[in-house]
Amino acid sequence: MTRRIPLQGVENFRDFGDYAAGVGRLKRGVLFRAAHQAEATDADLETLASLSIATLVDLRRPNERQHSPSRRWTGFAARVIDNDLGVTGPDPWLEFMKSTDLTETSVHGYMDEYYRRLPFKERHIDLFRRYFQALAEGRGPVLIHCAAGKDRTGVLAALTHHIAGVADDDVIDDYLLTNDPTRFERRGVGFMDYVEAATGRRPTEGAIRAAMGVEARYLAAAFAVIKAEHGSLDAYLEQVLGVDADAREKVRAHILL
Repeated sequence: MTRRIPLQGVENFRDFGDYAAGVGRLKRGVLFRAAHQAEATDADLETLASLSIATLVDLRRPNERQHSPSRRWTGFAARVIDNDLGVTGPDPWLEFMKSTDLTETSVHGYMDEYYRRLPFKERHIDLFRRYFQALAEGRGPVLIHCAAGKDRTGVLAALTHHIAGVADDDVIDDYLLTNDPTRFERRGVGFMDYVEAATGRRPTEGAIRAAMGVEARYLAAAFAVIKAEHGSLDAYLEQVLGVDADAREKVRAHILL
């Protein structure tokens, strides 16, 4: 199966279904993930419209949504899940870029710490909870996305796979599909130019490659802190996100064959 769905102006778009899940299998055409759609072409919007997306989860902060407003297809009627919770002060990523030495090592350090905090941010908890509620309600195909479709989106997709019973190796493999080797060629120089304009310093190519990609250890760090805090992913899902046994079965009924 080709999981990536090539679009002209939307990066990292793919179907994260169709994995073996215990004795069953995830459906294809129900679970989609992507980067933002601010640069979607008209042809991209036609493709998106053909997917019958019923719920769209925008995991971005308000300033990200304002900076890169999503384009919508003709007849757009999907339920949009977003929020403005827990956002004060400047963009943390931009502030990091201004204060760091702009090296690959510093980017990895930032990402390690970011993933340890990600599962417990008020904004993410609200968005994750409402996403699983929508899945439990059987609202049809869902698209989850953040800015790059890799970190916030990656953790939420991995939690979905866990509920479904997808094997750990497949969870990691799907997460790592973000590391498209052609992506830097398309976006890398522009990203370097953006950082240089914002900071007055040009980052190394290694730093930008690190910022655009993911590492298996990032997801492992998020799951490790969840388990340290709550004992298991299942306990986190129930105690923090409200996905109890009944909700889990409803989610599974919607996304599994």
